[in-house]
Amino acid sequence: MPSTSSNPLDDPSADPFEIARTAAGELAEATGIPRHDIALTLGSGWAKAADLLGETVAEVPASEITGFTASAVVGHTGSLRSVRLPDGRHALVIGARTHYYEGYGVRRVVHSVRTAAAAGAAIMILTNGAGGIRETWKPGTPVLISDHINLTADSPLEGATFIDLTDLYSTRLRDVARSVDPTLDEGVYTQFRGPHYETPAEVQMAKAIGGHIVGMSTALEAIAARQAGLEVLGFSLITNLAAGIQKTPLSHQEVIQAGREAEPVISDLLARVVKAL
Repeated sequence: MPSTSSNPLDDPSADPFEIARTAAGELAEATGIPRHDIALTLGSGWAKAADLLGETVAEVPASEITGFTASAVVGHTGSLRSVRLPDGRHALVIGARTHYYEGYGVRRVVHSVRTAAAAGAAIMILTNGAGGIRETWKPGTPVLISDHINLTADSPLEGATFIDLTDLYSTRLRDVARSVDPTLDEGVYTQFRGPHYETPAEVQMAKAIGGHIVGMSTALEAIAARQAGLEVLGFSLITNLAAGIQKTPLSHQEVIQAGREAEPVISDLLARVVKAL
């Protein structure tokens, strides 16, 4: 468990939504942009999309904004970036993802999503690098997330908060994505706790219960996005076949390398999808 810090989200009596509103206000002041229309969390392999979206107005270290934690994972930039799209809208690009396995608690994991909502965003795009269960998905394949299975045994919802997740991953947004690239496949994302990779038996369990993709992020953020009223689009970059499907050992270096090799293609795809929304 990480050592105690001064992060206000660690106070169980604090209102995480009020902290998100404070963060959104600081973000508006730091970027000079009072409202962001779309937000994107860029996972492994997706970071270059920020350069293709439009004009970067400002880039702020996430650790300078209330509630954010410095990114501890290779492949994440650790910044919050304001980008002006060609049509005049503004996108908030989140390169600072706090993973559940870092041990800071769910509030910190979903703080970026709640801040995006407080900043005015109506659409949340969540991306990740993940393992594929379908053998036809080779490393470097982008896949739309159609649904998820949350195996963290946790939730960002607190108390008697009942949120319907029936259509969590927007059919409308997936249709827009396929209008940009009709070859896009889709599947069910399964979030494990991590940070260890899944065993072959765990991958087979995920497959048996309907999963097609395995990873360590996204599902908790998507739940928080739905609670905040955001429309959600999810993308996984298949960086490797999952354990047991792939016959060689898994490594984080392999994930990073696959992301780097696919980055030009998937970043261009994501930029074109954002512009089409």
